Amino acid sequence: MSAITPLPEPADLPSARGPVRVTAWAPPDDDRHLAVLATERGAAKLVHPTVLPLAWLGGTSRTEFWRTGGAVHRDDSPAMSLAWTEDVLFGALQVDDTPTGAMRAAERGYRAMTDACARFGFPHLLRVWNWFGAINEGEGDRERYRQFCVGRARVIPSPPVHGYAAATAIGIPASAQTLQLHFLAARRPGVAIENPRQTSAWRYPREYGPTAPGFSRAMLLDWAAPPLLLVSGTASVVGHASAHSDVLAQMDETLSHIDTLIERAGQHLGVAASLGAHSLLRVYVRAAHDASVVSARLLSRYGAGLPFMILHGDICRRELLIEIEGVHTFV
Repeated sequence: MSAITPLPEPADLPSARGPVRVTAWAPPDDDRHLAVLATERGAAKLVHPTVLPLAWLGGTSRTEFWRTGGAVHRDDSPAMSLAWTEDVLFGALQVDDTPTGAMRAAERGYRAMTDACARFGFPHLLRVWNWFGAINEGEGDRERYRQFCVGRARVIPSPPVHGYAAATAIGIPASAQTLQLHFLAARRPGVAIENPRQTSAWRYPREYGPTAPGFSRAMLLDWAAPPLLLVSGTASVVGHASAHSDVLAQMDETLSHIDTLIERAGQHLGVAASLGAHSLLRVYVRAAHDASVVSARLLSRYGAGLPFMILHGDICRRELLIEIEGVHTFV
């Protein structure tokens, strides 16, 4: 029944004992999944899958299992699907952005998301995934991604006490139709992690839009067992400027950023860590033909022990060819 390329579970990776743990596999006798995030083909025969709205182009995984050590409760409606445990909540929703545009859609979607988190008692937003079509359409401040950032800031106008949630914003290679949001929230806050090699996104200068992007570079769940780092969508940006012009150079820069975030989170926990077997990556490429060289580079560098999937999506800056997000488990 596996919907992914089989990967052996390392013996030293414990089963989920606490709030949540992310893997690319699921033991056959374990149905305690807060969320199952799968590509369209990977969703077949899965229970309660949340389908990623992008085409799968390659990699060693088609599915992410967000497992929990506690009982899972669910509430599904046409507008929003929610699943929660004693500690964490996962949700998925979508809003139509055709009549109102990206700004209004973001405002409505984020209002619905934060209202649901508050209503169910999970006030701390940890991670958000944003998907919408035609992300680079429009010139200057009318670009849809910039308009999306304005709408998001109308709901979350300044950094929360414990920092912005980690986030990804990826364009669906299609016309504007809907904004889809996936999100993770908790009763306890995480620890926002920033990268000294990059300007914090929410401090970007005016040249990138009327409202700076409201997200942290990563969010550390230091109270989880084992601790978990949720890495935002990360690209080849040094300081606040895009760097490099070919996909492999951009990928190497991006992986260096992710290693820095894992290292800094490890310093907070008092452990040494780096990208590898205890990590999991989602890779987004703008051009489908880049998937093969990206996959080959990842396999050459990390081997088959690092689960990753490559998806076809547009990046928030037109000159960027690749974006990578990840999860790292500190064991």
